[in-house]
Amino acid sequence: MSPEDFDRLQSLMASRAGFRLTRDRMKLAEHRLGPLARREGYETVDALLASLWAKPVATLGWAVIEALLNPETWFRRDRATFDTFAGELLPALSAARGGAPVKVWSAGCSTGQEAWSLAIGAMDGGFPVEIVGTDLSQRALEKARAGAYTGFEIQRGLKAGTMLTWFDQAEDNWIAKPQMRAAVHFARANLLDPPADEHRFDVIFCRHVLGDMEPARRTQALDNLERRLVDDGCLFLGRDEALEGDSIAFRAVAGRKGLYVKTAAALRRAA
Repeated sequence: MSPEDFDRLQSLMASRAGFRLTRDRMKLAEHRLGPLARREGYETVDALLASLWAKPVATLGWAVIEALLNPETWFRRDRATFDTFAGELLPALSAARGGAPVKVWSAGCSTGQEAWSLAIGAMDGGFPVEIVGTDLSQRALEKARAGAYTGFEIQRGLKAGTMLTWFDQAEDNWIAKPQMRAAVHFARANLLDPPADEHRFDVIFCRHVLGDMEPARRTQALDNLERRLVDDGCLFLGRDEALEGDSIAFRAVAGRKGLYVKTAAALRRAA
């Protein structure tokens, strides 16, 4: 891959998805685009990119972006976060909602492990929930919707008892049980797009996503998240992620790493 091709990839990622592709990731980018090039019938990554630059096609452009996104995820990643969600937030929110389902958004859900982990926490405690998982990657969403994971994937974060309770074995895969599947819905969404309706969530998980975004785009995404969150709702970022002035809409909760609520300024703006 030439430096010129990489520069154009950087521009494509930033403009369409808001993600920052740094120069030290050139070799990684070429590695990730290799399978896509073969799948699309090109002999090399260079040939794939030459075709894209010569005749920009939306579907191919998004396929390139999807291939470059970081798909890393696992069940109950940062376990303390899920303990806070299931043990503290869900009981309080369920009581405040009069027993109505607590609405949760897993934003940037990748292959779905986070969304299923949230469902497990809710159902273990007997709390009704409606969970929406969204991502830019159609291929990741296909796996998330299938709810099927290998033995390695299922055991990466889940204890054997939890695995047996909430997943059925089917040959070499473990598949989410119907009662879980009824609570979780997956859809494609871009965090840069403003809300198209008035639907809002009680809890939003957007972990290990914003750190890879361009600063201006990160602020844009945070504004969109704030508009989707109810006034007394909570936002979870990664435990080591910090807003650091990216948004005046959220403030950190003391003693709960990665947990944020709306600021007074955001509440006044919404009033």
